[in-house]
Amino acid sequence: MNAPADADPDLLYRAERQAEVVAALQDVLPPDCLLWNLEETTPYECDGLTAYRERPLVVALPENEAQVQAVLKACHALEVPVVARGAGTGLSGGAMPHRLGVTLSLAKFNRILKLDPASRTAVVQCGVRNLAISEAAASYGLYYAPDPSSQIACTIGGNVAENSGGVHCLKYGLTLHNVLKVKGFTAAGEPVEFGSDALDAAGYDLLAIVIGSEGMLAVTTEVTVKLVPKPQLARCIMASFDDVRKAGDAVAAVIAAGIIPAGLEMMDKPMTAAVEDFVHAGYDLTAEAILLCESDGTPEEVEEEIGHMTEVLRGAGATAIAVSRDEAERLRFWSGRKNAFPASGRISPDYMCMDSTIPRKRLADILLAIQEMEKKYGLRCANVFHAGDGNLHPLILFDANEPDQLHRCEQFGADILETSVQMGGTITGEHGVGVEKLNSMCVQFTTEEREQMLAVKRAFDGKGLLNPGKVIPQLNRCAEYGKMVVRGGRLAHPGIERF
Repeated sequence: MNAPADADPDLLYRAERQAEVVAALQDVLPPDCLLWNLEETTPYECDGLTAYRERPLVVALPENEAQVQAVLKACHALEVPVVARGAGTGLSGGAMPHRLGVTLSLAKFNRILKLDPASRTAVVQCGVRNLAISEAAASYGLYYAPDPSSQIACTIGGNVAENSGGVHCLKYGLTLHNVLKVKGFTAAGEPVEFGSDALDAAGYDLLAIVIGSEGMLAVTTEVTVKLVPKPQLARCIMASFDDVRKAGDAVAAVIAAGIIPAGLEMMDKPMTAAVEDFVHAGYDLTAEAILLCESDGTPEEVEEEIGHMTEVLRGAGATAIAVSRDEAERLRFWSGRKNAFPASGRISPDYMCMDSTIPRKRLADILLAIQEMEKKYGLRCANVFHAGDGNLHPLILFDANEPDQLHRCEQFGADILETSVQMGGTITGEHGVGVEKLNSMCVQFTTEEREQMLAVKRAFDGKGLLNPGKVIPQLNRCAEYGKMVVRGGRLAHPGIERF
């Protein structure tokens, strides 16, 4: 039967390609592990960055490693792009589907394979939730230290892809510092292993390349993580400041005093108002900024460190200081910080959570700059920082039903990233580049530097099939694989190029 004369060639090609991919994957997956109808694939059209959406050709949900390998081999033979997906909690569009590709959902890889209290390690499948590891290790007095705000839902495979951190990363490190080994497959379906069970592995440190590579180099299926002993005691200081510069200077003063808190977080006045109304954490609503400073260890260590930090904070101009009296109050102090994102969702139809880093001494400067940007772009912004390591999370509030607001939000976010670079920082701390920060990569890296990044990509994935169009911009290939869909309408996002 001939196609109608006015049929959209793009849609026809997509339909033909979809039929070809479905036929190939039906040979290697059970029927209930393959989705391609509109209503089945729509839930996969974006991750936590909801402003940009696209439906994949097919969603594959393998149940074991043999099926993952078979899917990758089939896609490699057909030269079909593959985007690995965990829980979809990422905030930079890293798991946004490819319109002519397969979304490889690893949600069924949710088993803890081995927990060894003697070696303080756990071997887990990539779809295990971050918090589930600590819950399983709790009976041994151990836990997994990286604690992103989405830890109740995010998966360890996604944490590996983004090199996630959390409120306690200042003392305990990012995912990179808490993982021993990563196993998975290349784009061609070849088994691959990075790191080892020992302290180090022979050869180049490829583990450090794969962690944070945003799914562009390999598909992770299994991770060996380090576990650490739960501290005997933890207490949290909540310090109020009547000036954001004083609060920023206080962060630098704490570190300069030789103190490495378990957590050191900062929230500005709009953010504290939003979260206080949501969780009633007991925050000081009169403060221009508050700091949460946590100490953990033995009771003696905590008492000494809390005393030292209190002295430093008072000297830096804190107007009020409260110290948690018990575990319930400590958790209440942190509940506001942990719920910053959902609290923002209650006060705005949409928000875009940015992620950049700056030197600690510039915290006040970036906050004041963001206040000026609010006037420039006519949008509100609530700020929460991993202040101890200078990792910013400004949440720009907007209404996506107003197209101009989305455009202004994008400009606002790009301005924050560029200003961060000008202040000596970087365009990302732990959320990754994804599609959100492609243009900003050109602010931080030269053409030659980006080409070297692409050379690493090619070494692992010569055909460029894993998560194409993300992370590394290529100005000469913008239209090779098609368009993005933004809020139901077709729009080519500026700077999105395909590998």
